[in-house]
Amino acid sequence: VVGILDYGLAKVADLKIKYVISPAVSYGSPITFVEELNPGPEKMSEAILRMVPSVDDKIENVDGKTIYSGIIQVVKFIHKRICLQNGSWVRCFGRLTWPRISELIISNFLSKVVPEDASKLADFQKIIDHTSEFEAALKEMMFISASDNKDARLSNFAENVEVHFASRKKTEILAKARNLLLQCDFAVPQESTGKDPICKNDGMAVDSSEHVVDLLFMSERCVVTKAASQLMKLVHQILQDICLSSTRVAFEFYHAARDAILLYEAIVPVKLERQLEGINQVAVLMHNDCLYLSQEILGFAFEYHSDFPSSIKEHAVFADMAPRFHLMAEEILQRQIQIVIFNLREALDGADGFQNTHQIQQFESAKFSIEQVVFILEKVHIIWEPLLLPSTYNRSMCTVLESVFSRITRDILLLDDMAAEETLQLQRLIHLMLENLSSLLESLAAVNQKGKTEGDFARPLDDLIPSLCKFRKLAELLDMPLRSITAAWESGELLSCGFTLSEVQCNLFSRYFCWVLNSCYVLGLSVLEISFHSTFKTVDEFCFRDLIPYAIICIFFFFIN
Repeated sequence: VVGILDYGLAKVADLKIKYVISPAVSYGSPITFVEELNPGPEKMSEAILRMVPSVDDKIENVDGKTIYSGIIQVVKFIHKRICLQNGSWVRCFGRLTWPRISELIISNFLSKVVPEDASKLADFQKIIDHTSEFEAALKEMMFISASDNKDARLSNFAENVEVHFASRKKTEILAKARNLLLQCDFAVPQESTGKDPICKNDGMAVDSSEHVVDLLFMSERCVVTKAASQLMKLVHQILQDICLSSTRVAFEFYHAARDAILLYEAIVPVKLERQLEGINQVAVLMHNDCLYLSQEILGFAFEYHSDFPSSIKEHAVFADMAPRFHLMAEEILQRQIQIVIFNLREALDGADGFQNTHQIQQFESAKFSIEQVVFILEKVHIIWEPLLLPSTYNRSMCTVLESVFSRITRDILLLDDMAAEETLQLQRLIHLMLENLSSLLESLAAVNQKGKTEGDFARPLDDLIPSLCKFRKLAELLDMPLRSITAAWESGELLSCGFTLSEVQCNLFSRYFCWVLNSCYVLGLSVLEISFHSTFKTVDEFCFRDLIPYAIICIFFFFIN
């Protein structure tokens, strides 16, 4: 009998769920129920529960009262007409239908009325009250258990609406941040590619574009991507919501803010992997983004922490994220510098150590290498100067120039037995390079001078590029008399330019020793020719030891020079 009863109630329950409960909880299409009693023969009557659609196609701002009252009517009808007010039958029917009814109410009604704004959470209290009253009425009819908390599914969900709100909001925030980073093309803003587009807040005109942002702890402005600026706007909005939220919601928002920032680290380096392998503006913009994010993260503690709910102040920390973005910015910059230096070294390799430049082919090859170096440096100058901070541009460009000047100076100082024509050609190449880089060096000097007045980086340009002074002095040494070289070394002038004693002795003096040998050789040929025509009749009568006095005289005049 019990099995037949369970089977019969199960069939009735399935039909009730499908044709009565589901339409009743369809959010936005409320239905009212009307019970009709038709008298029958022999004191028998027929009870009919009719579903009557609401006059309004859609009721706005439904608080649950209409839905709950309709379901209570259905349960009362079942309690009285089907289960004949038998408590055990009603309880059996409830066990068969309540899990599905509660799931329908949550998915079709409660989950859809979770507030989208933290300020509207208080308005949800009406729905919580109506939900509690609804479950109390079901317990009174024994449709659900009064002692088992598992049956209070709707109240548990409604009372945890803050968690549901925060969870849904967190998902929306991360989806928005992800789409923002994926869809941004990281293009360089046109207004930021001109000459000196970034100025400090000192009364001068500045670019008001969202691409130009303030760095909180550096008193400077820099150009960033649209993705970085909009991502930070989103995070600031989340932090403002934290200040107005309850503890549970604030914790969810705190984690959402951290995760949104970390999405930049997870998405952008992978997306821009190919661009980071070359010399381009995208890599510089990413460096600026990371620097900007690190500065903003450090500012959160000063801007919002005091307004956070007291229960999360100890746990809501962002400062640990700032160093990783600052380190990422520095890694990107150093990677760009190394790529530039590698390209410059490849260009200088074509000069073959600047050997034999007195030969036309070797000179042209060395000149072409110098022109390639100048081209690369000008390209880097055009890319870096409008986008990097002045101090960062100054430091990075000086590092690159130091690698160039030190490499060329070292190659020339390693040359042995330079001919007189060769020294003149080397000097010509040095002057050519300095002339072509004059505008670049002047711009660096101007940036450096501006830094001196503002107290940011007051070191002289020769200190930032130690090899520059040595490079310039090398051009003078190539045709300087030995006596002048000796005087310059003794006065400390060469030492102050970066020359070492071994470089002066082994490389510069060897050039003059070669000149002495060449002079003796030329003198010997001259004497030989004279001897043939005036003194000696045959070659056999000529002796090379006759040249010794002439060689001694040549060396004497060389040293007194």
